[in-house]
Amino acid sequence: MKKCMAASILVLAMIGLVFAAEIDIEKYPSCTYCGMNRAKFAQSRMLIEYEDGTAVGVCSLRCAAVDLINNLDKTPRRIGVGDQTNQKLIDAEKAVWVLGGNKPGVMTSRAKWAFATSQGAEGFIKEHGGTMTTFEASMNAACEDLYQDTRMIREKRKMKRTNH
Repeated sequence: MKKCMAASILVLAMIGLVFAAEIDIEKYPSCTYCGMNRAKFAQSRMLIEYEDGTAVGVCSLRCAAVDLINNLDKTPRRIGVGDQTNQKLIDAEKAVWVLGGNKPGVMTSRAKWAFATSQGAEGFIKEHGGTMTTFEASMNAACEDLYQDTRMIREKRKMKRTNH
């Protein structure tokens, strides 16, 4: 009976996590900073929840860095990121990150991908290259890349406007 109850609770918790991911995208359908569709970029999306109860949904680590820089007086309570493998929201600080590789990043020229497991990251590296790293190192890279990435995005958007 206890095993059945524990299994039921586990299944409900898993359903809750899936539902929470759906609510994440439903509540924040587009990135606060660049307007990108977060469902389309579920593998890189991020959700920052602050201690004051506010939250922001963004498309990528680049846009998360912008938000954290803009909100110096707010303390993050939780930072979630889409697992590159299955798009489920995972804890960004506990994730295994891959920096670089030949798969184009989201809003950046130097890709930054998160994985729930080191096996997921290792499999990605075998196929696409890159270096396994931490959230801290990936966030540092996002901040280092911010100016060049912003220039790249601005130029791409300018070209789109002039071609239409």
